[in-house]
Amino acid sequence: MSTAVPSRTSSAPTPAPAGSARRRGLDWRIRFAVLSTVWGFSFLLIKVGTGGYAPFQVTFGRLLFGTAVLAVAMAVRRERLPRGIRTWMHLTVAAFVLNALPFSLFAYSELTIPSTLAGICNATSPLWGMALSLVALSEDRPTRRRVAGLGIGFLGVLTVLGAWQGFSGLDFGGTAMALLASLSYPIGWIYVRRTLAGSSQSNLSLTGAQLLLATVQLAVITPLFTTLPTSFPLVPLLAVVALGALGTGFALLLQYGLVAEVGPTTAQMVTYFIPVIATAAGVAVLDEQLGWNTPVGALIVLAGAALTQSRPKAPAAATGTSAQPQSRAEAEAGAAAQP
Repeated sequence: MSTAVPSRTSSAPTPAPAGSARRRGLDWRIRFAVLSTVWGFSFLLIKVGTGGYAPFQVTFGRLLFGTAVLAVAMAVRRERLPRGIRTWMHLTVAAFVLNALPFSLFAYSELTIPSTLAGICNATSPLWGMALSLVALSEDRPTRRRVAGLGIGFLGVLTVLGAWQGFSGLDFGGTAMALLASLSYPIGWIYVRRTLAGSSQSNLSLTGAQLLLATVQLAVITPLFTTLPTSFPLVPLLAVVALGALGTGFALLLQYGLVAEVGPTTAQMVTYFIPVIATAAGVAVLDEQLGWNTPVGALIVLAGAALTQSRPKAPAAATGTSAQPQSRAEAEAGAAAQP
């Protein structure tokens, strides 16, 4: 999802030389590979977590530990939470659409579908994003290539689901929840783009507040639909901790760092590695069964998603704009959908 949005203009040079030093010390390709692996394994961790805890409890734990990681990062960098009622209202909506809702939907979906299928459903986010942007973003005009990519991508979805077999053996409820989770991401970034573009707050401050709000939302919802567990199985608990600390908090720090360094177009390519890693992890670790149509359909989905993201290159010199994203909305729109 690399649609450009108007950036925040500033005459001041970009601060954070220390961050630049860290980026030079650890090549962005390594961090890209780490992010792909962490997010790819997130679907396995969700599956393991729901083996011992209710889906809402898994989501709450994920958000709690993810928020804790960002809180530590904010304390180290001496960042403050954003101010302004309007900003917090927009962040409340973003927290629900980008975190609380999709995280919960994926957790519930994996009660009945394999983690491999959930990971592939996540890869449809760019397809949903392209379809929605044609309606919601007036400046995002379709091209023949992008429309073709949309059609190819959804053909891949039908291949994954085994449409020619009448979807036999498919759990419609779980699959629908995974697809809805993937749909919620582009809805969320379109909302963020419309409401928070040009914010003077830092990415870390806004993201930390967003996760905090999502955690509060789950803290309210979870007791209404679940009861306190009578035991705390260790392996599922460790999976939830890893899902939150690594798959949410640490991954978000990596994500925004990559967007800031190499730009949203390159950073979003992580989307195409997530289902590959999720499928490999599900088969190798969880011994999930894999029919031929699943990997073939996944490749078709990724090919279509790649086409929907293709755009003519606008020379930076001609436009006089920087290639680096300046606002949190650009990073949100340019980054891959978080599983």
